[in-house]
Amino acid sequence: MTNTSDNRVVVTGIGILCPLGLDILTTWEELIAGKSGIDYITLFDPEPFDTKFAGEVKGFEPTDYINRKDARRMDRFSQLAVVASLQAVKEAGLQINSMNQDNIGVIVGSGIGGLTTLFEQIGVLLEKGPGRVSPFLAPMMISDMAAAQVSIALGVKGPNLCTTSACSSGSDAIGAAYELIKHGDTQAVIAGGSEAIINPVGVAAFNALKAISTRNSEPKLASRPFDTERDGFVISEGACLLVLENLTHAQKRGANILAEILAYGASADAYHITQPDEDGGGAARAMQVALNKAGLKTTEVDYINAHGTATPLNDKVETMAIKTVFGNNAYHIPISSTKSMMGHLIGGAGAVEAAICIMVIQHGLIPPTINLTHPDPECDLDYVPNVARQAKVTTALSNSFGFGGHNSVLVFRRYSER
Repeated sequence: MTNTSDNRVVVTGIGILCPLGLDILTTWEELIAGKSGIDYITLFDPEPFDTKFAGEVKGFEPTDYINRKDARRMDRFSQLAVVASLQAVKEAGLQINSMNQDNIGVIVGSGIGGLTTLFEQIGVLLEKGPGRVSPFLAPMMISDMAAAQVSIALGVKGPNLCTTSACSSGSDAIGAAYELIKHGDTQAVIAGGSEAIINPVGVAAFNALKAISTRNSEPKLASRPFDTERDGFVISEGACLLVLENLTHAQKRGANILAEILAYGASADAYHITQPDEDGGGAARAMQVALNKAGLKTTEVDYINAHGTATPLNDKVETMAIKTVFGNNAYHIPISSTKSMMGHLIGGAGAVEAAICIMVIQHGLIPPTINLTHPDPECDLDYVPNVARQAKVTTALSNSFGFGGHNSVLVFRRYSER
């Protein structure tokens, strides 16, 4: 397919709620300042747990944005997604009405869905019996409900679906939206990811896997991507949605274009349910597919937002994968893991990191990888340690790799009319 304005896909709006802020500008300011959004858990009593901290969305009151009746019928992950969508559409200046609502879609990824509601209602079942279980349990817990609630809130009637691919869910949602628009199936899609699993069963599950940090004495220092003292990721919550549009559609309505999406690449490890392919082959294939589809040389990538979870295996394998794809040029590309500041949003992570790539392109500033004080010799690339860096970034890659061997890569570029 020729790359004309009829199939180019651009981003015109960003909505975000995460451990660093309740909007994109606050989040960006905190990222560039190298601030950590990680702290002790307040959503439940964490005392009996091996991990007592997380990345909570602080100060979020859903009824500030959603009427009380509707908010009560949504799990927190859906509430966060709805509010992020309202922000994104407002920033995009996208007016939704009977003339265009059929040609606007919604794709919201979630790795786990309404786990908090499920956990609470299991308690009701065990304590009070089946007759007391909420009739809203099923529609609150299923992973597609964030997409459904966003569609209802905005009144959009185009394609509506959920991607569930663990930590790649948000990236895959954006990638799927990109493909729908590129191939002419719809004019615009509100796409991204949402997750809210900071509850007893969520933390206990990842503790049992020994996947999350237990650095309880210093929570803000716990997320340490590419550092020899890393001991696991930090579980976090939040949502990020982008407004993606066909370029012609965006131009006709005079939209402010933030960036262009050039490509989406995906692959599977076909290796292990939680561990990445030990030679990084799956991650490398996804990056190479994305570069090939974008028609880019490896020397044309100016920044990589790494998956960078701070687990011992992921950081080493991702480093290997980047070297496989970029060769010696890997040492000249600034790379950062913003999970060092906001933790791991699971299904929301890829969408948040896509938004960060767009902000890097817009502002010419690269967020740091904080807590990188003892670099791992096996992770020897330029991870922009501890302090933000000025740089002209035209093209950025966003990596997302999930449990089950899901690998997803998005390529963003500074918009030009060409």
